[in-house]
Formats: sequence, structure tokens, C-alpha cells
Amino acid sequence: MLPSTLPLYQVDAFSERPFAGNPAAVCPLEAPIPEALMQDIAAENNLSETAFFSPDGDAFSLRWFTPTTEVDLCGHATLASAFVLMTELDPARTEVTFRTRSGLLSVRRDATRDAFVMNFPAWPASPVDAPTRDAVARAIGVVPREVVRARALFALVDDAAAVRAVTPDFAALAALPTTVGITAPGTGETDPVDFVSRYFAPGYGVPEDPVTGSAHCTLAPLWASRLGKTSLRARQVSRRGGELWCELAGDRVRIAGKACLVIKGTLYV
Repeated sequence: MLPSTLPLYQVDAFSERPFAGNPAAVCPLEAPIPEALMQDIAAENNLSETAFFSPDGDAFSLRWFTPTTEVDLCGHATLASAFVLMTELDPARTEVTFRTRSGLLSVRRDATRDAFVMNFPAWPASPVDAPTRDAVARAIGVVPREVVRARALFALVDDAAAVRAVTPDFAALAALPTTVGITAPGTGETDPVDFVSRYFAPGYGVPEDPVTGSAHCTLAPLWASRLGKTSLRARQVSRRGGELWCELAGDRVRIAGKACLVIKGTLYV
């Protein structure tokens, strides 16, 4: 029998203050609920992601939904889920493992930084062909220095100001075969970082994602190679903005960020 109510949290991930970072809805479950209901709840929340987790042996099952579809990996909603588990539900807990469509993902609490460190797969990128590069250029309205592809397409431009200035054609972005990020060195930022980015997913019902943890599965190895360092500080320069710390560790990427609770309530289903 389905529950008539569910707990619901809204967490701003990759931010230490409310109304910044990337908001995610989190629904802790005692047991799994139908996929169609999870999708309806995500559409009702109308955030870039709604996360659902439930006990699964010695770990938790975790799934992520945009307003229109389920996704294979979501960084900010994983961070938000770990935050809810380790601050609201079980404050004594310092680590959690999630079973997901992208395998086992662990998150540990870093008390020294007051942050949560996610252990994700690294997705190195490779160059794309000329037609794809041209299509990306038309969609973002600027000719990039380079376009590479892993799970998503990434356009490299000159500096942070160029990333901030991009005004994309969302219809053209949606017509591309996958999502698109724009990235550059953190040159010119008042508060220096190693690299900056923005990320667009109109085909998934998310025109611009405020802060995209999963994108850093590619961005971290990309900039580690170019900058010659394995520990990097990153900033997503969307309107809300967000801060991330990345560490490349072989075929894994540790992605750390802060989070804060903004809404706690009851969902009637």
C-alpha cells in the first residue's frame, strides 16, 4: 500500500547560504514507490532534480528525476540527499553509500571544511568532429577554442568573462544529441578559482542548470590535464552560482561542496 504522505526537503547544494547553488528536492522513503509516482512528484516540484532514496541492505538506493525524465547521475541531488541523511535524519552518521544507475557512490562528511565529499566516476573527454564543433558554436553563439565530448559536450572558451557572456539558443541546444557545458580557466575572477563553467540541458527540461556536479566528472580530469594539478577549485557561474572542490584520483573524481536546508515539509500523494 502506498503512503499517503512523504517527507520532503529542499536543499540548496554547492552553497553555504540559501537561494544560491542548485536547489534539489529530496524525498526519503521507507520503501521504493512506483517510478510513475516519482516522475509525477519531480514534475510537481519543477526543480532540476528530485532525489528519492530508500534503505537497501547496508546502503541506500538512490534515483534522480528531472521534471521530464530519470537521469543516470546527478551530483547536486546526491549532495542534497547525503546532507539530509547526515544532518536531518542521522546526525551521527559521517558516511553513506548509495546504489545508483551509475554504480556505488559514496559520500563522506568533511568536518574540517563543513562540506560533503562525493566519490564519482571520472569521464575523460575526447575531441569531436568539425560538424559537431560547428553545431555547438551555433547553439552557444560563440566560436569556442575547442569542443570535447564525454557524456556531454563541452565548449572551451578564453576566460570566465566569455563564459558569463554566453546567451545560447536553447532550441539549437535541445536539438544536439546531448547536453552542453561551457568552460574556461578562472582567469579574471575576483575570487580566484582554477576553472569556471555553465551547463545547459533543455532536452531534459532544464534550460540552464545552476550547478552541475556530474559535469565535473569530465571537467575535473579535463582541467587537471591542462593545468597540471589534481586538486582544483571550481565555480559554476550561473545566475545562482556555486562552488566546488574537485580532486582527481585515478578513474574517480572526488567532488566536494556545502549545502543548506531551505524547506522542510510534507508531500501529500
